[in-house]
Amino acid sequence: MPARTDAYGASRGKCETVERAQERVPTGAVDDSAARPEEAGTALELLVHGVGGTTPEKMLDDPRTVRVTGDDTAAVFRRAEDADAESRPDDYRGRPVPEAYVWCNLTSGNGTRALWLLLLPFMVVNLAHWMRPTARGRKRTVRLYGLLVRLTALTLTVLLVAAACEVALDLAAWQCAGTHECTERHSWLGFLSPTVSDDGWWSMPGRRLALAALVPAALTGLLWYLSHRTWSAYESQQPMTRTPEADEESSRTALGRPGFWYGRRLVARLRAAHTAAGLLTVAAAVGTSAARFDHRPGGPVPLDVLGRLLEVALVVAAVAVVGVVCRRGRSENRLDQELDARLVRQLPLAALVLLVLAAVYAGWERPGWESAGRLPGDTTFGAIALVQGLLVIVLGVVAHVLHRAHPDPRAAIRGLGGPAVAMLACALGGVMSGGVSQRVADWLDGTGTNIPGPPVLLTWQASVIPPLLVVLLVLCGWLGWRTWLLRRAELAVVERDYPGEPKDTTRTRRIARTRAMATLTDRGPLLVAVTSTTTLLLAAGALVGALTTDKTPSEAAHPTPAFVEGAAETAQALGSWLIGLGFILFVTWGRRAYKDPSARRTIGILWDVGTFWPRAAHPFAPPCYAERAVPDLTWRMATWTASTGGRLVISGHSQGSVLAAAAAWQLKPSVRKRVALLTYGSPLERLYGRWFPAHFGPAALSALHHDVDCWRNLHRRTDPIGGPVRLSGDCGPEVDRESLKDPLEYGRTDQHPLPAPVLGHSDYQADPAFAEERQRLLARLRSEVPAPRPGGGA
Repeated sequence: MPARTDAYGASRGKCETVERAQERVPTGAVDDSAARPEEAGTALELLVHGVGGTTPEKMLDDPRTVRVTGDDTAAVFRRAEDADAESRPDDYRGRPVPEAYVWCNLTSGNGTRALWLLLLPFMVVNLAHWMRPTARGRKRTVRLYGLLVRLTALTLTVLLVAAACEVALDLAAWQCAGTHECTERHSWLGFLSPTVSDDGWWSMPGRRLALAALVPAALTGLLWYLSHRTWSAYESQQPMTRTPEADEESSRTALGRPGFWYGRRLVARLRAAHTAAGLLTVAAAVGTSAARFDHRPGGPVPLDVLGRLLEVALVVAAVAVVGVVCRRGRSENRLDQELDARLVRQLPLAALVLLVLAAVYAGWERPGWESAGRLPGDTTFGAIALVQGLLVIVLGVVAHVLHRAHPDPRAAIRGLGGPAVAMLACALGGVMSGGVSQRVADWLDGTGTNIPGPPVLLTWQASVIPPLLVVLLVLCGWLGWRTWLLRRAELAVVERDYPGEPKDTTRTRRIARTRAMATLTDRGPLLVAVTSTTTLLLAAGALVGALTTDKTPSEAAHPTPAFVEGAAETAQALGSWLIGLGFILFVTWGRRAYKDPSARRTIGILWDVGTFWPRAAHPFAPPCYAERAVPDLTWRMATWTASTGGRLVISGHSQGSVLAAAAAWQLKPSVRKRVALLTYGSPLERLYGRWFPAHFGPAALSALHHDVDCWRNLHRRTDPIGGPVRLSGDCGPEVDRESLKDPLEYGRTDQHPLPAPVLGHSDYQADPAFAEERQRLLARLRSEVPAPRPGGGA
């Protein structure tokens, strides 16, 4: 085997014989047996499935399975006949004990997971935190990057709660309840109407706002509840604690740090800050509306003073919230088991007290106060949009500085993937906010003549959706044309891959089309870059247009030529229709997911990809399932090798390969040397290496190759998700096998009398190369099995 040079310049052989590999194992292993090659015990094959989930029966190819360890959420299974394998070592000479780790319920689960659709912008902005470029020796710049993402995440919480305030306080309580024609159409608002209720107690504007504030306050409480519930189930799962070995080097990737998968303290702190921010947003919407009336010349002095004191208190509380968010982020170098109990309790409680005081202040009787026009929503949403745009721009500058310091040619969008995704998160938040406001306004006043409707800025933001779609359609057309050209080029390649086969034009075209379509995944960075850049420019234009004209696009275009006026009217009407359609589809999908397990599994696939990372930026994002799955796998591998003295092959498909790699990094080096890694359909480099270069870049993957006993990776050209690991030098061929043929046979053969299917991302076990590579790894594991120690076993 030729020597190779890893990312740190150390030239050494890899994949030697088992005896030489065991000689390198240090003596400080988990157990003495893990360090003595003569006691290499039973071999274990630990299977980890990918996105979408599966059943242990399918993974183990046996209808009779038993749960070895775990619960209903995630567990390890064996075939029934292998349940007591450790007590019968002679039966497993030359073959491993297969186990299946099933984790699909971490992301699909029960019907309440449908509520996670509400958290989609939060999930996307949390991804931006982990997309920073590789950085060495730039701790301050890395901290600044994380701080900017956390502040962007905070604006999304404020935006969502402000949208709820717009619907409940402005559209319903202020505009509709203050208009006789609207309350006649919606009799359930009659007790809030001064005319219908004959100036009843609740008909005063301040009391209407105080009552309507229950809706956004309840939304904030729901977000807190979902975050706290998942925090107790996910972030509170403590990883394995261990003492560093004498010759253990500092981890070459953050995923190997002891506290990486234990973000309990940070999530609790951020949850308190975001909950307080949501409650303060509601308090500001209620209190400042009354304060504006009291600040007028000739207003009541006591209420004017109280209003100013309330505003000062709100500003001080907001500064405290920002200060909490700006505090140092994650503690990854150790297990941070402390909890800021006083902060976690007192900050939301203080915000809740201010909300109650604001409601009491607004509900005070004020003769002559009537609701007219809109609440100042344009100022609120405009300020949020401006702050988000500035944060994204500064984040882009910081990411560019980091990328230039250590350029990675494979990094998505030249290291700007994080800022681009953060922009998309802000756009998703804006679409959701505008969609719900527009639909509620149409429902309350279908004619658009009785109430002013939502803020002008939201109408402008909806109007930029059609131009954005035009740009995306042009881009998709260009990508389609490039894919068609690639398909033509692949026709000749397919014929060369299957020499001597009778020509079948339809078959050849299908294979070539599948290969060409699989390459679209590699065009993802271009699609994200164009979408985010166009969104930023159009959002800036919408903000300028709304603030300078204070009119809707169709009204602002009246003095212009007919073509411009017609385009503005079309964009506004079409944008309103599209954003309403998107809102309806969103609600319909969520309702279906709540009732239909199959639809819930589809949403679970989205969470499989988006919630792998810990909640480092937004505490209301869907929980990180890896904070349960990675410790599960680590505990299983470490305790099994310690109790049996055996060696282990961990076999991961698709997202399971990412979990397998993350779990391997968490092991002691001496245990890691007893682990062989088999990945297939793996997105480790193709997706994670490009989009998360700081954690799965070339240096990290090269270190993983060096640390485990051996690593083999299988991939197909027809696979749109998995791909080669692409290690440099001699490392590449040692890890990546040549791309597998797909289909296995071009035409009918004695072994395949029926046409073989094009498998793409699925069913890698059907390829003989899978069994060959697995056998190659297992051949490195000693077949001599000692009797298990007392108390050992599964």
